[in-house]
Amino acid sequence: MLKILDRYIIKTFFGPFFFIFSVLFFIFIVNIIWVQLGQFMGKGLSYWQILKLLFYLGVSVISMVLPLTILLASIMSFGEFGERYELAAMKAAGISLTRVMLPLLGVTTVLSIMLYFFSNNIIPDFQRKAKNMLFNIAQTKPALNFTPGQFIDQIPGYMVKFDKIYGNDGENIEGVFVHRKASTFENQQSIVAEKGKFVPAANKNFLKLVLYNGYVFEDNIAGKPDNVRIKQPDQAIKFDTLVSHFDVSEIINKAIEEEQITDDYRFQTFNKLEETINKNKKDNARFFETVGSDVLNQANPVISYMDKNKAKAAPKPQIKLDTLKKDKKLEMIYNAYNRLENLKTTVESKNGEITPNVKYFSKVVIYQQRILTYSFTCIIFFLIGASLGSIIRKGGMGLPVIIAIVIFIIFYVINVGVENVAWSGKMNPYLAAWIPNMVLFPFGVWMTYKALTDSQLFDAEKYKTFFKPITKLFVKNKEHKRYQ
Repeated sequence: MLKILDRYIIKTFFGPFFFIFSVLFFIFIVNIIWVQLGQFMGKGLSYWQILKLLFYLGVSVISMVLPLTILLASIMSFGEFGERYELAAMKAAGISLTRVMLPLLGVTTVLSIMLYFFSNNIIPDFQRKAKNMLFNIAQTKPALNFTPGQFIDQIPGYMVKFDKIYGNDGENIEGVFVHRKASTFENQQSIVAEKGKFVPAANKNFLKLVLYNGYVFEDNIAGKPDNVRIKQPDQAIKFDTLVSHFDVSEIINKAIEEEQITDDYRFQTFNKLEETINKNKKDNARFFETVGSDVLNQANPVISYMDKNKAKAAPKPQIKLDTLKKDKKLEMIYNAYNRLENLKTTVESKNGEITPNVKYFSKVVIYQQRILTYSFTCIIFFLIGASLGSIIRKGGMGLPVIIAIVIFIIFYVINVGVENVAWSGKMNPYLAAWIPNMVLFPFGVWMTYKALTDSQLFDAEKYKTFFKPITKLFVKNKEHKRYQ
């Protein structure tokens, strides 16, 4: 049963929590928009489709937003307690800092567990939706956007050019050229008109174009043999008014959310990722064994005796290089050099094949482990934030925000740094996923200890006193001699 004090502490925490979470989520979404903006332009997407895509992409950043939100909210809430002397009043009433932190530690633990299940069950599904939407958008033809004086192939099956486009909605055109794309065995058709006009069609899947004063050029050769095609004259039909309908359903009704990509590791839960990792281990073991055999066999036929499955052959008599003639000696040196160069080329090519396998394995392992590590990061950030807030005793958006951003940047740099090292195969990916927490956890415990012992960690006067003997050596005594 929560007491009044517990409810007050939790209420104070969730005030800045929801505000900070909203701001950070918006910042991350803006970053996604900035990165993905080029894929949205000229694709004819509706506002609803863009919002849906941003929502799918935004869900995946919650695993990074939540730990930072907990860090900021805990610093701000405990800073406000200290700034309003509420911490001092609680301690005077016999309530320790540990008792004050306990309800929020419970809330943070619940949020960490929720983040684990969210990252394991919900984020993979939204990752799949976002990945497929981005792929389908990239494959989608641009929306109808005609440029005067240029050949445009945005209408499926046709190539068009308009010399002039005008009107409130660009519905009037002049100098019209329309060419139907056809294979060698189909009728070729081109339309030239003095002017024309786009008119709304009864069916939205068709583009209606009314042309005036022009010609239709067509060669009727479909289904006819070559000797007849050569003799077949071109047909030219003059018209005063011609109504044409162009099928644009391929552009309008493109299945933006059709799921064509299903085998990405980011679409899998923790247990599925474990199966993928085990399968990848076996595949890599077979691959490395094959690579090692290839390099060993090419190194030198003489070392074939190292194969345990073969009987040891009698060693061939060694030839001393100094006993050979000059031409034979040069020939042997040249052959040895060529063999070494070939071996070097083979090793480099095999190394190029090994690197992608190692990188993919590290990516899968780190992605799986981060489902766990980010949940523990929430608890570590709470310990750091609550301790810092009770020590600096400053609320609001000033100093606490700066300190939180510095801590998060350190965490992010370590995270990215060890990730790149693991991708290169120079570090165990399991260790790389946990190193940021392993670095920050001792710091969080130390900060908690300092907060519980009322340490004056950020007291400037304390540091001035400590360094005063050193600073006195560089400060000139300004007191007048006659007063000495």
